Amino acid sequence: MRVGIVMGSASDLATVEKATAQLDEFGVDYEVHVLSAHRSPHEAADFAANARENGIGVIIAAAGMAAHLAGAMAANTTLPVIGIPLTSNALDGMDALLATVQMPSGIPVATVAIDGAKNAAILAVQILALGNEELTTKINDHRAAATEASLAANAEVEAKFAR
Repeated sequence: MRVGIVMGSASDLATVEKATAQLDEFGVDYEVHVLSAHRSPHEAADFAANARENGIGVIIAAAGMAAHLAGAMAANTTLPVIGIPLTSNALDGMDALLATVQMPSGIPVATVAIDGAKNAAILAVQILALGNEELTTKINDHRAAATEASLAANAEVEAKFAR
């Protein structure tokens, strides 16, 4: 299964590439599209409605400002949808965060931090790993490496301030 990544504007690509880099690290296939909930609503709805049949297992939707893209995706599929609220000039991403996280009952969207593309990708992999032992091993290895890096940093700090 692939991850379907949609962004509301091509200007969102720099953030979305953090998700694609993380998916590449896990060896997870994906596709990327620019589909706007407001400027191309029919195409966005069609993408979501047909995602499962097109081999997609999870959708990541990145959008700023009004940020209705993740909700539009979730309204048109029963696949898991992960929203990435993006920073904007006006409200520094808080508008996108609130628009993404405040979904009506029955249409859930998992929401990561503002500009949290890396976590969106990791969450997508964790979802796909539910039925895939190889991905489960990769997630476990990723966590173990993060633990090792954290403990190594701790050792450096402790050594610097040892008395």
